[in-house]
This record gives sequence, structure tokens and C-alpha cells, in this order.
Amino acid sequence: MKRDYYDVLGVSRDADAGEIKKNYRRLALKYHPDRNPGNAEAEENFKEAAEAYSVLVDPEKRSVYDRYGHEGLRGEGLNGFSGFNSSVFEDFEDILGNFFNFGFGDIFGGRSRRGRGYPERGRDLTLDLEIGLEDAAFGTEQDIRLNRYESCPTCAGTKRKPGTQVSVCPYCQGRGQVRVQQGFFTLQRTCSHCRGSGEIISHPCADCGGTGRQRKKAELKIKIPAGIDNGMRLRLEGEGEAGEAGAGRGDLYVRVHVKEHKIFNRRNDDLFCQMPVSFSQAALGARVEIPTLDGLREIKVPPGTQSGDVVRVKGLGVPRVGGHGRGELIVRLNVKTPGRLSRKQKDLLKKLAEETGEDLSSVSRGAVERIDLH
Repeated sequence: MKRDYYDVLGVSRDADAGEIKKNYRRLALKYHPDRNPGNAEAEENFKEAAEAYSVLVDPEKRSVYDRYGHEGLRGEGLNGFSGFNSSVFEDFEDILGNFFNFGFGDIFGGRSRRGRGYPERGRDLTLDLEIGLEDAAFGTEQDIRLNRYESCPTCAGTKRKPGTQVSVCPYCQGRGQVRVQQGFFTLQRTCSHCRGSGEIISHPCADCGGTGRQRKKAELKIKIPAGIDNGMRLRLEGEGEAGEAGAGRGDLYVRVHVKEHKIFNRRNDDLFCQMPVSFSQAALGARVEIPTLDGLREIKVPPGTQSGDVVRVKGLGVPRVGGHGRGELIVRLNVKTPGRLSRKQKDLLKKLAEETGEDLSSVSRGAVERIDLH
């Protein structure tokens, strides 16, 4: 059974972050393996304290733990210490690492920031791509070009001249670090001669200057999924820069920008547009053609339509990412008042006004009563 994390660190349940950090540091110094060589119990106590600290220092994990205990962490996908993030210990790694020969990655099976140098994963890259609304709605393929570091073809990323070998660094004996003993403390520093690699390259590759990489132009074809929106990012795994000495490549992130459309405005998966209709169409009703992303479509203008009324057409908006239907096309109808009228048209409108009881020579009382002067 796991012990209560508060008991492990010797703090109360209402302890603040400062007290939790202080007690953890005290236990880390007490039980650190370098201070207790060969003592398995001390090593377990050290790991137990680190596990407790990683939960209680994180407000979200601490809240889950306070309510549901260890089972709650498993339910949240935080399976005990197996998924801990060593970044919460960075302050202590800087403090304790100056006293002891350790990195948290070494203790818990990961990769420490200290110790013999490891080849670094390639850098992630970010690219901006502008596309039209139609391409964003229905998806497309785009050719992109970028400059990125590739592994040197001459030395295959080894940094040394082909046919030559590296030699063990004589200053750190291949450890990548040098140690200085002060009392019972062991101070550890990255070797300045080999820069932590533990190796000396006497004959660097001439083509890459001993860096193991060269900048090259690359062309890629990427697939833009249907329904992508402005500002979304696509991740292309392994299309970033090459890593050092055979380490993994970084990723490429493509940030999509959708150009403004001359007809449509987009809001989430819905499209908005404006459509002029004549006075007669608005009064009597009509069927009119409207532009859509799928071509011209016919909609019904209801009789008695007022300027500003909207018609919603399902399934003519933008496809939802993942292929689960489409949004709506929302059409705002603007009644267009005729400008120049012939004498006959004027007579017809006057007759209409007489039929509806409108007095064109005076202000409508109903309109005046609707105006709030306060």
C-alpha cells in the first residue's frame, strides 16, 4: 500500500507550496543515493519523497489526490509515479545536482540533463501557410518548401572524417563530466574539453565542419484536411530538422491562415453572406439563386420578408473536421428599394399605398408612437 503523500513529506494537508518544497529538499538531501551508497532503503525513500512532491506541488494533481487519494490519480491517467514529469524538479536538480553526482533522469530511468552527453533530437520547425476558403472547406494538397538541417551525407552525422575514429576524452576519461570533491559532497561539472560527449574528434568532417549536419532545401507535399479553420496547426511528425549523431528528427508544425473571401464570412462551421432581393420579391415571395461553395443553389424568399431577415440552409456550410456533417449557410436578405421609377410604376405604388391605407402626405402616427424620445 502506498503511504499518504502528506505523511511521506511530513507536512499537513493545508501546507503551502513553500513548506512542501522545503520538506522535500530536506528529505532529498537526507536520502540521496550518493549520500547513502548501497542503501536500497534510502533509495526507495528518496523515490517515494520525489513521487509525493511531484503530486503535491502540482495544483491539479493535488486537488485530485485530496478528493480521491491514490485511486483518483489512476482514474485521471496519473498512474502513480510511472508518469511523473521531471520538470517539476528542475529547481532542485539545479540545487542538488551541484552537491551530488546525479540527475533526476538517471535516478528514475530517464535521460538526465547532466551526465555524459546524449545526441540531441532535431529542432521542431514552424511554417505559415495561406490557403483559400474553398481549400480550407474541402481539403487540398499543397507543395511547401523549407530550409532545414539534414544529416551530413559525407560523415552520416558522426561529425568525423570518414575512416577516422574518435578517442576517449583524456580529461574526463569518457564520462563527459569532471568531479571535484569537497568534504563529503561531490561537485560535478560538464567537461569543457569534450562538451559532455566523452569523446574527442581529432579529424572533423570537412564537408560539415564537424557539426554532423548541413542545411538543405526540402520540398514536401502536405495534405490539408477538410474543415480546417484559420489559425489551426498541422503537425508533421519527423519532418523537422535532423538530430545529432542519428538522434530522432524534430517535427514540422504548419500554421494555416485562411484568406478572406469576397462573398462569405466564416464563423466556426457556419458561413454567412448577404443577398439583395427586390421589393416585389420580398413582398410577394420568390425563389432566388444564391452562391454557395458548392455552386449556385435555389432558396425560397418568404412573402413579407423584411430587410435583415435571414434564411438558414442546412448542410451548405463548412464540413466539420473529421467528416461529421457540415455547418449552415446563413443568408441575410437585404430588400433593395427601387431608385428611379417610371410614371406607371409610381402610379402603381400610390395605388398600393391607398389600398393599405397609407397617407403619403403626412408622417405615420404609428411610426411616431414607436419612437422612444426618452
